[in-house]
Amino acid sequence: MVIAATCLAWLALAATHAEPPPGPAPEGMVWIPGGEFSMGSVDPLARPDERPIHRVRVDGFWMDATEVTNAQFEAFVKATGYVTVAERPIDWEELRKQVPPGTPKPDESMLQPGSLVFKAPSEPMSLEDHTAWWRWTTGASWRHPEGPGSDLSGKERHPVVQVAFEDAEAYCRWAGKRLPTEAQWEFAARGGLDGKVNAWGDAPVDATRANIWQGRFPSENTKEDGFTGAAPVGSYPANGYGLFDMAGNVWEWCSDLYRPDTYARQVLEAGKGVVIVNPAGPAKSLDPRNPDAPESRVHRGGSFLCNDSYCASYRPAARMACPPDTGLMHLGFRCIMLPDDVDRKAKSAPEPAEPSP
Repeated sequence: MVIAATCLAWLALAATHAEPPPGPAPEGMVWIPGGEFSMGSVDPLARPDERPIHRVRVDGFWMDATEVTNAQFEAFVKATGYVTVAERPIDWEELRKQVPPGTPKPDESMLQPGSLVFKAPSEPMSLEDHTAWWRWTTGASWRHPEGPGSDLSGKERHPVVQVAFEDAEAYCRWAGKRLPTEAQWEFAARGGLDGKVNAWGDAPVDATRANIWQGRFPSENTKEDGFTGAAPVGSYPANGYGLFDMAGNVWEWCSDLYRPDTYARQVLEAGKGVVIVNPAGPAKSLDPRNPDAPESRVHRGGSFLCNDSYCASYRPAARMACPPDTGLMHLGFRCIMLPDDVDRKAKSAPEPAEPSP
């Protein structure tokens, strides 16, 4: 699998004549050559916040070949003693800043540590109200992604989920890495296939290409791909850069604040037809889906809950966001490193011990 991914990455590099890697690959990462691409989409499944399409250039960077796994996140927690947002008691004074004025304080039982868990309804229903299938679940966390009755047994290679933006950033700092920007993420997800609908080209999604929802969402999952929830990382073919699961499986946090009009504002500021270089997102967020939250952060890539009838967010251009303190059972992350990050980490590494005489 790793050999095949490496071959695909070098084929993509040769095809685009892009910048070569600046050195050996950090463990588990692949080189994403810099280049220009058309960011956004006008595909029939695209949403308004994916427009207008505009030209963007990003510099080269290293990216995790897979989403961060439970095993990798557990190593971080053991090394640092870190406690995730979902494992901390809820501060009502902080929470009340994110809900409509006058909202009464919930019962103390609702202020215990927990997170949001998907619960499939027993019968078909309108897709207008997502609260019909999302439940606040006390005890849900990265260790118990579906609530207290679940655990990580046999799921060491599954992507870690129920991690808030803050948790992902903490892992990145520990690892000497960072979260990708939206532009870096989308460029990498396309795998050198500029302007295509999907990470593999224009062919429609199916059970052999990505872990998504088959059947009638949200009540019927036929599991044609063999998975009800997340799949072990690397279960599907890599894209042209050697990256796995850039479509489906779990959403991935990006560093950008979210606005539905981000692209329009960038084009207006830069000028029509100007190539935008290494965009890092807006200085202030605006999220109509979460109007009372102080801010929302972008996540990309879709998940095992994606279905054409509902979101079709397995497409590289698809954008989604939520408040940075939110954990979800289909939201994880992967990291990147800039060449300077690699140099900095190498310089900070301890000198190898002298052999004993």
